[in-house]
Amino acid sequence: MFKLLAELKNGKLRAGTWLKSCLAAIAQNNTRGPELRAVIELHRSPDRLLETLARGDLQGAPFLIKDNIETADGLLTTAGSLALLKAPAPQRDAFVVQRLRAAGALIFGKTNLSEWANIRSHHSISGWSARGGLTRNPHHPSHTASGSSSGSAAAVAAGFCAAALGTETNGSIVSPASACGIVGLKPTLGSVSRSGIIPITHWQDTAGAMTRTVRDAALIMEIIAAHDPTDPMSVPRHERPIQSYLQHFGPDALKGRRLGIVRSLCGNHPEVLKTFEDTVLQLKAAGAEVVDEVELPQAEEAAAWAWRAMLTEFRQDLNRYLKGRGGEIQSLAELIVFNKAHREQEMPHFGQELFEIAEARQSPADIEKAKAARALAKRLAGPEGIDSALQSHDLDALICPTNDPAGQLDLSTGDANTRVASSPAAVAGYPHLTLPMGHAEGMPIGFSFIGKAWSEPLLLAMGDALEAKLRFQG
Repeated sequence: MFKLLAELKNGKLRAGTWLKSCLAAIAQNNTRGPELRAVIELHRSPDRLLETLARGDLQGAPFLIKDNIETADGLLTTAGSLALLKAPAPQRDAFVVQRLRAAGALIFGKTNLSEWANIRSHHSISGWSARGGLTRNPHHPSHTASGSSSGSAAAVAAGFCAAALGTETNGSIVSPASACGIVGLKPTLGSVSRSGIIPITHWQDTAGAMTRTVRDAALIMEIIAAHDPTDPMSVPRHERPIQSYLQHFGPDALKGRRLGIVRSLCGNHPEVLKTFEDTVLQLKAAGAEVVDEVELPQAEEAAAWAWRAMLTEFRQDLNRYLKGRGGEIQSLAELIVFNKAHREQEMPHFGQELFEIAEARQSPADIEKAKAARALAKRLAGPEGIDSALQSHDLDALICPTNDPAGQLDLSTGDANTRVASSPAAVAGYPHLTLPMGHAEGMPIGFSFIGKAWSEPLLLAMGDALEAKLRFQG
């Protein structure tokens, strides 16, 4: 995207030409050919968007937005559910969309996702929604694109857009990004607004960039990371320690950095581990010091407590959103009834037992238990987890393979149990960057940098330097 933006500015490329190439790729591969189904909806008059582009750093870049992020442009916002097809149209863009438009981004469609961001059932299928169908992996359409930002990841990988926005509660950016062979950044909680985004839980949810290169992700963060007074979790500008997301970039960004391997997050897939060890050698060749066997001993406990809190707070947060949105469906209880009434369309492959569990947790005691579980989870994952590991070994970041290779799709059995190293950063609310490091079983696998809160500029700079090394080697 960086190179094409430069060509736009010097007149070598026209925004309309860039948009037409994206639309042509979508026409060829989204619902025909391999039927990737990454895009759930396109703007009715995308050419007219060219007439109203603002001047800015992204002027003319075609963007796609996950279908749980509101846009006030005639596009629907449904979280992939038929229940919101007739809901009132959003009256304003989500804050992140406002920021992109102000920078000149051309937002021309929405991407498919795991319905309700994968919080409906233990047996859900990543990338499937009743509205959008099943998103497939562009590298091998018989394999999953992972979730829940599956459409955004597949769209970027397939060349349907310059970049896309995804959202993550736990793994929903980094997992599909790594599975589809692109860059994904799950930022520090509070750095990017969630206003206008359909929630799961307010203390883990965040939007983030999904791009082809690390530098593109940094550029997008320069634009979307801003204080939003309407989001209670948004951190005020004077409390943000970041001057620029590009501030540490340079060819020597890895030199002298201390990185710790978290073996408990690495899995045991032989091809993944071999590729990871080769990548570690590249880090060392670039001047990084690597410390092995760094531990996050309470990571699983933190994830378990977070899950207990999430289901209770999901009901509260979703009810607040649905009531504010208006329309026929204004609560989780009404959504459950709708799905039962439309069982053939909404539940042909899996049920809604997580919805039903969440709806049952509404007593004052349940809510108090959720608050306590949340506080414990964040402490175990953050101060006593990632922070402790970084401090005790004097590290700049933690590293591991992001994922095992994406498995084959099987609508009858649901998701394959594929390892993804997302929980510690997700529960703590800390940044997690994934970038492509190679392939295993013919499918992309990612490399993860995980850091303390507000360490995105350093993670991005190290990721950019590693990306350059891997590109040179490959």
